[in-house]
Amino acid sequence: MLEATSLSRNYGVLKAVDKVSFSVKPGEIVGLLGHNGAGKSTIMKMITGFLEPSGGRVLIDGEDVLERPEKVRAKIGYLPESPPLYTELSVMDYLCFSARMRGCMDESLVLDAIRATNLQSKALEQIRTLSRGFKQRVSVAQAILSRPKFLILDEPSNGLDPEQNQEMRALIQKLAEEATVILSTHVMQEVSAICDRVLIMRSGQLAVDKKLTELSDSKIIKLNTCENLSIGETLKNLDTVLDYKEMAPGSWDLNINGNLNIAAAEVVEAMVASRFPVHAIGPKKLELETLFHHTNESEGSQ
Repeated sequence: MLEATSLSRNYGVLKAVDKVSFSVKPGEIVGLLGHNGAGKSTIMKMITGFLEPSGGRVLIDGEDVLERPEKVRAKIGYLPESPPLYTELSVMDYLCFSARMRGCMDESLVLDAIRATNLQSKALEQIRTLSRGFKQRVSVAQAILSRPKFLILDEPSNGLDPEQNQEMRALIQKLAEEATVILSTHVMQEVSAICDRVLIMRSGQLAVDKKLTELSDSKIIKLNTCENLSIGETLKNLDTVLDYKEMAPGSWDLNINGNLNIAAAEVVEAMVASRFPVHAIGPKKLELETLFHHTNESEGSQ
């Protein structure tokens, strides 16, 4: 288990990360979202022990990252935002070197990492000759060399084409069968596709911590009817409808109190009694992109 408690990092008067706390259970895939400068990469550097917090601490399987750095780092695979590569080496030589630096003397680990990242055809080529996408795959390969229990990936899809992106998502899901994964990304579809949970950073603070399944637990019903209808008189006497707003001509969002199915049935009954047509009605799912924008809009209004 990974636990971050009141994690902070200051640069002079600037609070890059401000008292952030969260925990990640084994096997979870957690997406870390936020605008540039929100604190995502700083958090990842503190989790991996590459940057000392100004306050708070990180525990990996109960061990403090700063107090037991070598023991903790042996459990972590880390892909930094700008991974360092020795471009004069071949892919195979670089991964063998990285394995030795991590104390991994089993050559099969290198071969497994090459196969997992589909680098077989490039294994003997110099890294400097590779495309950006293949260089990114090499960086991921070094992160998974030791079969880590915790995988920290900063922008893992950076530089990948759509097909490579799909392969990367499949790889991360496979790795999560035996590892805890935290990844940062600007691609919200990536989080929606593979993550169990999302953490949204805003100005150094943790603004949202939600399981993706919770996004479907909206208390809003979407009602579609004819344009130019005033449905206020119809809805105002329903205890289950707290308020309502016309989002587009004929399309209404109803804020519900209580069970959505019961409320939807009452709304339909009231609409029919008023001789108003109901074209469609159902729960409104909160999309991740909508949640992200709402979170950052609230920042701008402060």
